[in-house]
Amino acid sequence: MSVTMAIMTKQHLLTYIYLLVYISLSSGVILYNKWVLSTLYFNFPFPITLTMIHMAFSGGVAFFLVRVLKVVSPIKMTFNIYATCVVPISAFFAASLWFGNTAYLYISVAFIQMLKALMPVATFLVAVTCGTEKLRCDVFWNMVLVSVGVVISSYGEIQFNVLGTVYQVTGIVAEALRLVLTQVLLQKKGLTLNPITSLYYIAPCSFVFLFIPWYILEKPEMEDPHMQFNFWIFFSNTVCAFALNLSTFLVIGRTGAVTIRVAGVLKDWLLITLSTVLFPESKITGLNIIGYAIALIGVVIYNYLKVKDVRTSQLSTQDGSAKELQTEKKAVDDMDNREETLWNDSVSVPNFDEEAPLMASSRMSHFGVGRKPA
Repeated sequence: MSVTMAIMTKQHLLTYIYLLVYISLSSGVILYNKWVLSTLYFNFPFPITLTMIHMAFSGGVAFFLVRVLKVVSPIKMTFNIYATCVVPISAFFAASLWFGNTAYLYISVAFIQMLKALMPVATFLVAVTCGTEKLRCDVFWNMVLVSVGVVISSYGEIQFNVLGTVYQVTGIVAEALRLVLTQVLLQKKGLTLNPITSLYYIAPCSFVFLFIPWYILEKPEMEDPHMQFNFWIFFSNTVCAFALNLSTFLVIGRTGAVTIRVAGVLKDWLLITLSTVLFPESKITGLNIIGYAIALIGVVIYNYLKVKDVRTSQLSTQDGSAKELQTEKKAVDDMDNREETLWNDSVSVPNFDEEAPLMASSRMSHFGVGRKPA
């Protein structure tokens, strides 16, 4: 018992460490990006360039891990899958990063986090439009609650900027489209991508999509001889961004999507607090807090409804699987009885196990072919 308790304590401690690393990296990357892009601090106001650096680094590391170290295996990728799945997903992924990073030039980190509460709303609306979700009254009114909270928070924003808000909301919509497309295009084809294989396929394609707006919008301005470029700043920034992808995968694999959503809520509050400390120009009003609290209540309710739906789906799947197993057990038992009659075998039928459905076809192939089944 003491050994079991020690193991459980160690596992819980490791889980908390993973969560702490995830929250730290997630908050750190956002604050780091703001510091790099802001004209008041490092003064590198080129969000597309920063995003392209992230994509180039992530794609290169992913290629090294997949092709050289062979940490994970690539999936069976055809031209049709790449053209119809990877390309559109990469386009929306590039757009979400581009517009999201551009918003840092115009609005505060705190207000950006408040606007991100609209993510469930955008995802739900896109999913309903694409037919992957049904329009339900409980979810709809919950989305209205989130939207009202964000509107109140926006109304209370002292340094409200229309252009920055449009950039952030556009990035949210692009991310929602990416998430839904990932579900519609990849999952229907039976493909699953972990963070490494995702970056291996998506990062280079996203880099190509970003190159065109970069060449038009940012390249001419970057020819200024006074522009500063510190290698170690950008290297550390990209390493943190890549590490965030891996930490998200580890946390979900160890705790589940529900826990990471709760951790995300805690991270948002922490990030809003830290941003006002690190960037004094960011001011939070009482109306900001009230509006975000209302939106957060809606997000929590949305997460609860999603968890409830998942549990209901799992229970129905388990019930269906149990019935299917019982049916297959009866079929296998009947088959075994017929085999025993043919071979005058007095050995009793073995107990049913989970692999029996996989063995049924092999048994039928041996039935009545002139030799005793194994």
